Amino acid sequence: MGAEVISCQLRGRLKQGGRKGDLLAVGDRVRISILPEGTGMIEEILPRERAIVRMDPRPRGVYRQILLANPDQALFVFACANPRPRMRMLDRFLVIAEKQEIPAIIVANKVDLIGQEEAEKLFGHYKKIGYPVIYTSASEKIGIEDLRHTLQGKLSALAGPSGVGKSSLMNTMQDGLGLAVNEISEALNRGKHTTNFRQLLPLEGGGYVADTPGWKSLALWDTQPEELDGYFPEIAPLVAQCRFSDCSHVHEPGCAVLKAVNSGELHNERFNSFIRMRDGLANKR
Repeated sequence: MGAEVISCQLRGRLKQGGRKGDLLAVGDRVRISILPEGTGMIEEILPRERAIVRMDPRPRGVYRQILLANPDQALFVFACANPRPRMRMLDRFLVIAEKQEIPAIIVANKVDLIGQEEAEKLFGHYKKIGYPVIYTSASEKIGIEDLRHTLQGKLSALAGPSGVGKSSLMNTMQDGLGLAVNEISEALNRGKHTTNFRQLLPLEGGGYVADTPGWKSLALWDTQPEELDGYFPEIAPLVAQCRFSDCSHVHEPGCAVLKAVNSGELHNERFNSFIRMRDGLANKR
């Protein structure tokens, strides 16, 4: 790739003071000084534009663990079949991306197993509400160029349930990339601390991919039930049309969201995901 790798340590003064979160994370931009022996010293950590954050409860309070700093986008890979797509998991990922202000892209893999028409029946409604959907197949090399173009020049978080063909897809796009993704996932699944095994995988032509299996354990830790509608792009514009300002969109008369569900304007599965998530948040109070 032509990139020089320099082993760096964090300057001691940057470690001073109490911390409630990761001081340095994969994806952070830093300023370094080069020492005579060729190693480096991190002199400054530049402000993060955004981050994928997981809250880790500890005896001294909640700790902010950074899974990835400064991602340009998140790619959520789900199979069209084998395994059957878990739409509620996808909806949860999308809500987390919305809350953390990370642009999300859906990759519908193994499209060859059911055909393009059936795949669009499963994932097409996401495109209608503004999420890009890329239909791919590693075995048939479908959508590989679209995927490559989407990743080029970006720092991308990669996530999805096991068995969806994530590694095969990455290998098809770039030799050896999927093997690296799989190696990181296996290390994390063996219980290693995530910050020790996070790394950016360089892409030919520019850009990086970071495997982030930690999305599955991310919680909507500081989300109130009444704010959840703001993280569903198709529900948010309807809220102002509800009769009651504190409408829960569950049973109230004059609810614009329920009206949209009954008319078919709002996808029923998406609405069910909203209700399930809202109930879960309410039960945590």
